[in-house]
Amino acid sequence: MAAPGAKRRAQKQQRGASASGAGRKKRKLPAAEEKAWQKAGSKLNEEISSDSEPDSPAKKKNNEAEEEIDETPQEKKLRLAKLYLEQLRQQEEEKAEEEAFEKDLVAGRLKEDVLEQKGKLQRQIAKILQPPEASDIRILRGHQLPITCLVISPDDKCIFSGAKDCSIIKWDVESGKKLHVIHGVKKGAENSHVGHTAHILCIAISSDGKYLATGDRNKLIMIWEASTCKHLYKFTGHRDAVSALSFRKGTHQLYSASHDRSVKVWNVAENAYVETLFGHQDVITGLDSLSRECCVTSGGRDGTVRVWKIPEESQLVFYGHQGSIDCIQLINEEHMVSGADDGSVALWGLSKKKPLFVVRKAHGLHGTQGLEQPYWISSVAALLNSDLVATGSNNSSVKLWKCGEGFRKLEPLFEIPLVGFVNSLKFSNSGNFLVAGIGQEHRLGRWWRIKEAKNSICIVPLKKITADNTQTPDKDS
Repeated sequence: MAAPGAKRRAQKQQRGASASGAGRKKRKLPAAEEKAWQKAGSKLNEEISSDSEPDSPAKKKNNEAEEEIDETPQEKKLRLAKLYLEQLRQQEEEKAEEEAFEKDLVAGRLKEDVLEQKGKLQRQIAKILQPPEASDIRILRGHQLPITCLVISPDDKCIFSGAKDCSIIKWDVESGKKLHVIHGVKKGAENSHVGHTAHILCIAISSDGKYLATGDRNKLIMIWEASTCKHLYKFTGHRDAVSALSFRKGTHQLYSASHDRSVKVWNVAENAYVETLFGHQDVITGLDSLSRECCVTSGGRDGTVRVWKIPEESQLVFYGHQGSIDCIQLINEEHMVSGADDGSVALWGLSKKKPLFVVRKAHGLHGTQGLEQPYWISSVAALLNSDLVATGSNNSSVKLWKCGEGFRKLEPLFEIPLVGFVNSLKFSNSGNFLVAGIGQEHRLGRWWRIKEAKNSICIVPLKKITADNTQTPDKDS
């Protein structure tokens, strides 16, 4: 007979087994309840599978994982290869677009260079200019004696001026302040500091703005560092006053002209003399040059304008004025303008020995009735590769002119009131302003004296007509 405890344990195990079996056995629901459960499950499945419901991040990750699992190594290589080829194609297209853009820019620049070399690049500036107001003209005072020459730095930020007081002043265009003054030196005191001992007649700056050259009545050419006004060296060799200087554009080659009737060529960067050219029969009064290896000069009372071809050591001779030709300026590589003491202004083309056009008595007449004399043309200026020309005299005004088509006409635009001898004129490189060097006397002598004139630098803004027909001076002027 089994013990009571063992019997109870056996019964307990039997009950647990039957309960477990009952848990595993599916319980049968009533028909109505089972139908309700089926309907609810169908609706739940519809909601989960609906396209309007976004996939959860977990589901997206699972889908991506499934796609990666489904992709074979060969398919992956093919996909990556296609992606790489597409990137290469895009890079090639971008590179081709950049090259085409650069090619267009280069072609445009080359076209401009060719036109410039042929003298056919002409900016139409004159027709959009308006006379400035007298109050817009800025006057810079600093020289004690008449200004004889000036030059503008290539970036249009500074003006360098020389005068009969033997001094050189560097001006800031925007503020009008003096940046540096190189004082003249009295004879016998040359050891005190470096400077000119005689009237400064001419000044030039290299196209990169590195070197400044000045020439005086004492036959000397001084070379300065333009940025600091530090003296570098001096050139000697002329046997009379140095009357004109010009740097060849894009180089450090310097041309100098003198009252000794010669033109000399120098290499400023190497502090070297190159050669001397002869031909003029009177003092040389003016000189100019551009990028070609040649220069143009005005020959005073020999009545000639000459074009010097430096490599060939030859010259072209032009005749046209009736008086002393005192100033000359290149408009482009093929055309130039000159002024004389007979009051005439002439336009020239290098292909013809006679002027293309001459304006007689350009600044009017002065003197008693029956003994009138024309006002001398003391300075000329031209805005490079444009149709704009300026002339100066001592009739209390600067005149602006428009060059007609083919440079066969010179039409007056308007006058700018400036009292005194206009001894030097220069357009800014941007064409936004004109600078005039004013003196009580002519730069080459003391034939007359205008007491009411002020020895000064005048900055004249060039106002332009905008689309709405309003006048707007340039912000830099």
